[in-house]
Amino acid sequence: MTDCAVILAGGQANRMGGGDKGRLMLGDQSLIQRVIERITPQVDAVVLNANGDIHRFDDLGLPVVADSIEGFPGPLAGVLAGMDWAAEQGHDWLISVAADTPSFPRDLAERLAGYDTPVVLAATPDAERGRLPQPTFGRWQVSLRHNLRAALNDGVRKIRQWTQAQGETLVVFNEGDFFNINTPEDLAWAEQNLK
Repeated sequence: MTDCAVILAGGQANRMGGGDKGRLMLGDQSLIQRVIERITPQVDAVVLNANGDIHRFDDLGLPVVADSIEGFPGPLAGVLAGMDWAAEQGHDWLISVAADTPSFPRDLAERLAGYDTPVVLAATPDAERGRLPQPTFGRWQVSLRHNLRAALNDGVRKIRQWTQAQGETLVVFNEGDFFNINTPEDLAWAEQNLK
């Protein structure tokens, strides 16, 4: 393993009524605790991307980096914050995972590392489109951070608008591998169905 990972928790969780969605409890653990447990064995180091008072995450024992682009521009800004941190730590590659998706594959990093394109994104099967990208789950070449910063400063917000320009590869996982929790109904479903 030579990759590090960023857990993207910088969103505003509007559909859940605001706050830190990753702190919601699923069984006896918070979503973010489940994500940390799942990604930590897959990489050499983990950083959390979050905005606001970073000390509210002190109990997790992870370094925390905020977006460097103002105005909550979305997950790409979290990826950039992770890339900047990864560069400081001497890593060439960054894995990104979402704080609201507690059951992503335990071999995510290994499978994404099997491709040599600068950006590799997870995807799931889709009956209509063939593949449905899961763009918050990816492997990013850290040297692209200057390009990404310029794109964000130019107003790019959609992940795939940028990743397609980098020659992305999509890796198909199983349907349901990336079930994310956006609403109270999603959390209730997860309580019944996720192990």
